[in-house]
Amino acid sequence: MVLSIKTRRDAVGLTAGELLIDGAWCAAADGRTWTHTHPATGEQVGDFAVASPADVDAAVRAARRAFDEGPWPGARAKTRITVLRRVAELIRTHTDELRTLQALDNGVPLTFGDEYAMSIECVADVFDHHAGWVDKLAGETLPGYQGGDHLVMTLREPVGVVAAVVPWNGPLLLAAQKVAPALAAGCTVVLKPSEFATFAALRLAKLLEEAGLPPGVLNVVTGPGDPTGQALITHPLIDKITFTGSRAVGKRVLAAAAEGMKRVSLELGGKSPSIVFPDAEVYAAATLTMGTVTLGLSGQACVAHSRALVHRDVYDEFLAIAEGMTGLVTYGDPFDPQVTAAPLINDRQLSRVLGYIERGQAEGARLVCGGGRPDGELSAGNFVDPVVFADVANSATIAQEEIFGPVLAVVPFTDEQEAIRLANDTTYGLAATVYTADVKRAIRMARAVRAGTVGINGYQLEPHVAFGGFGQSGLGREGGRTAIEAYTEVKTVLIPTGDEMM
Repeated sequence: MVLSIKTRRDAVGLTAGELLIDGAWCAAADGRTWTHTHPATGEQVGDFAVASPADVDAAVRAARRAFDEGPWPGARAKTRITVLRRVAELIRTHTDELRTLQALDNGVPLTFGDEYAMSIECVADVFDHHAGWVDKLAGETLPGYQGGDHLVMTLREPVGVVAAVVPWNGPLLLAAQKVAPALAAGCTVVLKPSEFATFAALRLAKLLEEAGLPPGVLNVVTGPGDPTGQALITHPLIDKITFTGSRAVGKRVLAAAAEGMKRVSLELGGKSPSIVFPDAEVYAAATLTMGTVTLGLSGQACVAHSRALVHRDVYDEFLAIAEGMTGLVTYGDPFDPQVTAAPLINDRQLSRVLGYIERGQAEGARLVCGGGRPDGELSAGNFVDPVVFADVANSATIAQEEIFGPVLAVVPFTDEQEAIRLANDTTYGLAATVYTADVKRAIRMARAVRAGTVGINGYQLEPHVAFGGFGQSGLGREGGRTAIEAYTEVKTVLIPTGDEMM
């Protein structure tokens, strides 16, 4: 099979990516650029500007002016609703283009674009959902507590200028989950997409402009963490930072936010367990679990269920089915309808995953299958044959650390209490899935497992529910009322209603 990344790049008319500052698209002030290499082929896909600290400063100041002086923060609810719904319409209209750009960014196959959580339809739904909250951001009225006649009321006001930093694995969805609620609340935004997935995010920004967003309300700075990201998260005029990415970088974001007492939302990944009881549909449990770490993004997703806790009575059956699932993994051109899984995003991640596979074996886990590299034409891409590890101790590195690759660690358990202990024996707490036919057990487990989202006999993401994690999986939630309220400040107003002042 001849890969066609260059052909697709030329067909979509991909041009050099520019910065969006105060309504104008421009090159970096110092002319610096970054060349993006496609992870499936090693081909150079295109160039984009690397924003210097001076560029970041200009973008933040533009957002500050738009917040302090512009029409958006004080706009009528109907205005914001109209713009955000128009964004959703434009996203749906440009579905094929956006899917193509995302595949050119990170190599996610188009076949995976039909899965709702990674689909362009889901991105549009996020904007639609938050548009629906604009006219429902209500405060409260409360009775006076002390003497005197007075009314107590609260208002929700936009938090201010938001720095939104998104990763490469879901560049459109993750940008939408931050930009949509921020704009719905009346904030202004400086968006920094990952240097490994930029072009889809830039196209999304242009659609926001086309929808009628005023200049300066959304600004986009592109580039790596140093210098671009660091300049953004440490800028004194930023009021809130929202970040999705690794725990290590999240800690740096939190430290930077502490310096200026900035509001923070962090989604920092997980080591999510699938918990399989002997009364479960084992085939469904094994295929769904293995699918999260092999198909689509090849395990490069925060909610990948990369730790399977399986009852000893069905342990061997689960392993056999999981191993068989690897036969459904097909690598290659992401535009080929036969391709089902993405490459690892870059050489660094490839080396990291291979290192975890070596460490798993060194620590005594049994390698059931995988761990090699495809040869031939695929050798130029960042591909790793999917891995199943059996007989893994829950304390092992591969059961505790987020690998972000096609590696499943399978841990045996004996009873419900042990399953709970193993599930919660982690510094993460993002997601979990419980497989059982016993409704009472399902409810007990959902209550006992410390995770932000618990699925029963399946797992999915939806734009209208809160998503986030316990422990070191982050701070705050995205989706639903919780998400949009995180972009507001609560103001209390005391109004005397009698002749005497309070």
